[in-house]
Amino acid sequence: MSASEDDKPATRIVGAGRRPEWTQGIVNPPVWRASTILYDSVADLRAAGGRDTHHRLFYGRRGTPTQWSLAEALTELEPGAEATLLYPSGVAAVSTALLSVLSPGDELLLADSVYDPTRGFADHFLKRFGVTTTYYDPMIGEGIASLVTDRTRAIFLESPGSLTFEVQDIPAIVGVARDKGLVTLIDNTWATPLLFPAISFGIDYSILACTKYVVGHSDVMLGSVTAAKGKYGALRQGSYQLGQTASPDDAWLGARGLRTMDVRLKSQGAAALRIARWLADRPEVARVLHPALPSCPGHEFFERDFKGAAGLFSFVLRGGGERERAALIDGLRLFGLGFSWGGYESLALPVDPEKIRTVVPWEAEGPVVRLQIGLEDPEDLMTDLDAGLMRFREAIG
Repeated sequence: MSASEDDKPATRIVGAGRRPEWTQGIVNPPVWRASTILYDSVADLRAAGGRDTHHRLFYGRRGTPTQWSLAEALTELEPGAEATLLYPSGVAAVSTALLSVLSPGDELLLADSVYDPTRGFADHFLKRFGVTTTYYDPMIGEGIASLVTDRTRAIFLESPGSLTFEVQDIPAIVGVARDKGLVTLIDNTWATPLLFPAISFGIDYSILACTKYVVGHSDVMLGSVTAAKGKYGALRQGSYQLGQTASPDDAWLGARGLRTMDVRLKSQGAAALRIARWLADRPEVARVLHPALPSCPGHEFFERDFKGAAGLFSFVLRGGGERERAALIDGLRLFGLGFSWGGYESLALPVDPEKIRTVVPWEAEGPVVRLQIGLEDPEDLMTDLDAGLMRFREAIG
């Protein structure tokens, strides 16, 4: 079975990466574990070192069919992409992609709404490495041109934002980047290529924390970077020099999760939107931060560019503080309390955007709760949240 560019994404996700030489007649590629690869002669060993090792056994760190299968499947979901590399986590994917395109003395433009570990990498490691980071308002659009200097090398986007879900005007920013000769990178974990095929929008590097929706079962750390045509060489060289690789066992679990990602995204996205609309009508809730709702900043860009919504969003409580928010969360029966998201189970997390913003101060009517909606029945989840909101109301007096 093989995927075709004419197939719909739901069809491609089933057949992608399943080359006969990798599956050997079975449905899923097996787990090829390897460090040492043996050669028949010195001549064979020398020849292997002098040729392209992409999709060729050379040394375990360069991959086996297990890793290649998942990487190729992710590439096939991104029209216009050249290739994908896997990493041991989403943060490893972000950091390696940035190190592959930045040099000492360069400047990075970074959205003020990015994932906190991305901000930490920029503020600490890249700073020590001699790279300056300038944060920008995620709603800046083509106005980002005013921030570009002769040292600017790359623009890093995350859309929607990690905690507050602003949707960026990606085509406008990409247009400026193209005019100025800048590299664009995006953390596309929320949407995945199924909801936002970033490479087809002109992005150079599309990054996923595969830990989330690709794996889908909260049991593997995994990341990926998919490169547009002509951009893979720099990524591959940087990744090899940094020794970045993902284990074949983790890649196998990622590939297994990938096959059901389309149906999980649709189910979790529909349930999340239903719950978000329900929360928007609650008197205890001041605002719901969900890209599919008109009240979310950048909703018009979401409607224009995205093919649907995922299962992660936030809401702002009306008044209260840490104690009252904890009263809501601590008593939840069906929502787990923990980091990450994208698995089959629902999660509720207290988040504090004001602690990490530097360009656009976060001001809200009350504390923020981020919800990851899993595969439970949304009626049951709303019943659980209803009891939580009642505890919040009682705590706030």
